[in-house]
Amino acid sequence: MMLTESHKLRGLHHRNLLPMTRVYRKRKAHGDIALHALVESQLVFTAVQVSRATSREVIHKDLAARNCITDDTLQVKITDNTLSRDLFLMDYHCLGDNENRPVCWMALESLVNNEFSSTSDVWAFGVTLWELMTLGQTPYVDTDPFEMAAYLKDGYRTAQPIDCPDEPFAVMALDPGERPKFQQLVQCLTEFHAALGAYV
Repeated sequence: MMLTESHKLRGLHHRNLLPMTRVYRKRKAHGDIALHALVESQLVFTAVQVSRATSREVIHKDLAARNCITDDTLQVKITDNTLSRDLFLMDYHCLGDNENRPVCWMALESLVNNEFSSTSDVWAFGVTLWELMTLGQTPYVDTDPFEMAAYLKDGYRTAQPIDCPDEPFAVMALDPGERPKFQQLVQCLTEFHAALGAYV
């Protein structure tokens, strides 16, 4: 499967996509990156970068904060880190078909019909955006993974974080046709980021 996926990605270049053959760890001269609290404009700029990278319409199937890495300048790269399934055990669940899936990041059509598309990635982006705005909280923490499809069918969603605008949460519309395209999200988030800078 990894060879099949890597063949599909061959020749795809974007500054926010990490090529599979170029993954390595740079040793820092002064140790690890220090932990700093991120301000709202940095969080929104992170979302802008993720939306730009995913606007290439390559179907990711596991878009989440755990698959986004940053450097010391907050340049974001999207990965498909297979180790995520080992490192983030609580994020993946087997729903009876022997395949661990990131249930809380999956769109309804992916959960019910195993259908993945750029619109299901838009849904996952909405959950990733929620992760960013809540500074890394786990989505749907009180929802049983086996009840996730019914929960979403009933119209329930993650709670909107305080001070987060309404527009980004339109990505979690029930009908895939009602979700915005990634290009629209790039524009919306870029404009929102610019507006934040205007008030500083």
